Amino acid sequence: MNETRHVVAIVDDDPRLLESMGDLLESAGYVARGFPSAGSLLVSGLSDLDLLITDIGMPGIDGFELRDLVRKSRPELPVFLITGRHEIADQGRAQGGGGFFRKPFDAQALLTAIANALRESRDGG
Repeated sequence: MNETRHVVAIVDDDPRLLESMGDLLESAGYVARGFPSAGSLLVSGLSDLDLLITDIGMPGIDGFELRDLVRKSRPELPVFLITGRHEIADQGRAQGGGGFFRKPFDAQALLTAIANALRESRDGG
């Protein structure tokens, strides 16, 4: 089996979420890379990523800003937003484009959305 594993980055300032999301993604066959901030992801680079999952409410660069920065350099990279703050979840800005999940989210629904986004990305959208 020579199939390359997809690389999924998770950006969240909650170390427990980074660990649990990493475990979930690894168990589903993905390479998970966790980052405690948007800045740490940007320093690491975007070139080897296949999908990005980012929390919205973080200090410094928030998830909306990170999504916008990523779209400038990697417009084809699928970006999923997650939040536990329901007032943010109801904003149109959160719903527009890409995946959106409210914490706590259904793990199987997230994995299905990731698989679909990667398939669409591979097939040219």
